[in-house]
Parts: sequence; structure tokens; C-alpha cells
Amino acid sequence: MSVWTVIAAALLLALAGCGAIVERSADRAVARAEDRWPPVGQFTEVDGARVHYVQQGQGPDVVLIHGAGGNLRDMTFSLLPRLVERGFRVTAFDRPGLGYTDRIDESYAGAFNTRAESPQQQAALLARAAQQIGVENPVVVGHSFGGSVAMAWALDHDAAALVSLAGAIMPWPGDVATSYKLLGSRLGGATLAPLAAALIDPMETAGRVEPIFAPNPMPDGYLAHIGPGLSLRPGQLRANARQVQALKGHLRTMVPRYDTLSIPVELVHGTADDTVGLEIHSVAAADILPNANLTVLEGVGHMPHHAREGAVVEAILRAAERAGLR
Repeated sequence: MSVWTVIAAALLLALAGCGAIVERSADRAVARAEDRWPPVGQFTEVDGARVHYVQQGQGPDVVLIHGAGGNLRDMTFSLLPRLVERGFRVTAFDRPGLGYTDRIDESYAGAFNTRAESPQQQAALLARAAQQIGVENPVVVGHSFGGSVAMAWALDHDAAALVSLAGAIMPWPGDVATSYKLLGSRLGGATLAPLAAALIDPMETAGRVEPIFAPNPMPDGYLAHIGPGLSLRPGQLRANARQVQALKGHLRTMVPRYDTLSIPVELVHGTADDTVGLEIHSVAAADILPNANLTVLEGVGHMPHHAREGAVVEAILRAAERAGLR
């Protein structure tokens, strides 16, 4: 179902006075999604906000941070267990407002607008959570939007090394997609987000997920594992849209500090990534970061940790070795 179909349906329902029906249908869809894809880890609390995480293994700490719209299940599909096999203690987090981690309280606002949690705010919350559960001097790994959170973590908090997987870590030309603007607006968030939850079958979303992997195939079983119904919850749709829409502005404040980052950095990016461009993000960042190593994966799209998991594991091992953890 296209975003314009959803918009048209929302307008028709609004005109018909069916908002209450949509809300009830959305609430039922949320309940079904959370029943089908419940929390798979544990919770810790930071200043009243619950943070959902999975932690497994023994050895040096690795933290995994997922990208936009998703949750930590993206990391537990295969990357987390493979890193555990290689002798790491691995912690995957749900980012604020996504999965089962709460949105950030006003106490974390600082100079930022809490309608859209900044990478800096998210890193502060997750770093506090990591400290509470015993994570020390981690290799911080972030995919896509999670790359910006990993970068903010490395700039401001305890980290031994940084690994960015197709990370959105530099300001880019142009604007975000219209769907983010609509879902992030007050009107769109109040009407379109509940309508999407009510009308879209989570297991019929392969056509929207597969392009994220392109030109590589989506792994068998991925959709059922990731829990697309969680991404369709109105609260997560709104939070994600607002975070993505605000990201470029926050990156502009972070980039001038990149040349101060002395820890080892591994950048992994595919040449076929048309979601987060290789040249705009990883190549440009490698020119600024003083201790960066760039691995370019030919023919790989936006999901290198699935398409070329072995190369990603090697980059994480290399980061740990460069940091003196192995």
C-alpha cells in the first residue's frame, strides 16, 4: 500500500467521522503485534525510561545499535550470535522510541527538541544503560541511523572503538522523503500513523522491506523475526519519522568534532547502497576521522551485516584488535 493510498484513505475516514474506529483498530493491531513479537531481552531503567536490551556471551564488550524504523531484532537475527561465537560479550539495544525502549524524558532535552530524540540524546541514554548493566569500554557498532548514535557515543562517552555499518554520519544534500514529513507532523502523526497500523498487514510488508536489502536478497525468515508489526505501531512511526527528519541538523553539530576522535574507527559500506550513500557518508567521514579504516563492499546494498556478515564480523574483530581488546 503506497503512502498516497494511506493519505487518501485517511482523508476519507476523517470526513466520514471514523477517527474513533481507526483508533480502536490501531489499538487492536498494536496489541496483536506486541503479543506476536514480545520483548526478547531484559530491561534496565535510566531516569524513569525503560531501556530494552539483549546481552549474551563472554569477553570484550560489543554494543549493537540498529537503524531507522527497526529494533534490536535486526541485530539478533544472526550478527549477535556470530559475535558471541567469536568471543565477545554482545549487547544489543532498542533505540529510544523504537522497539521496547521508552522515548526520552524532558530531563534529557538539553538544547534539543524532544519531539525528535537526537543522536546525542540517544547515545547518552544508551551509554547510561550500558554502564548500569556492566558494559565497559565497548566496541560500539551502529547501522544506518544507528551509525550516528554510535558516533555520538564515541564522541561523548566511554568507547574503545567505533564501527559504522552504512552509517548515516554526515549531512547529505536534499531533503528526507515526504512520508517522514507527513508521519512526523502533528496532523499526520495523529491520522496517518493509526491508519497505517489499522490497515497494513505486517506480514504483507515484504515489498517495502526488500528494497532496503537490494540488490541483495532479504534473508529467509527475516521478516518474521524482525517483527514488522512493531514498526507499524503509531508511536514508533511518529518517533522514527521525527528522528529521521531532524537527523541532518544534528549531524551538522557533530561533524566539526570528528577530527578529535582518536579511537579506532571501522567504516563498512556497500557500493550499491542507495539509502545512505557511500561517497556522501563513509568516504567523506574517512577523510575527516583521524583513525579510520574504510572497507568498501562491491555490490552490497544498505544491509551489509546481512549481505556480507563475515566482512562485518572481521571489521568488528579488527576494531577490537586495534583498540587492544584482543
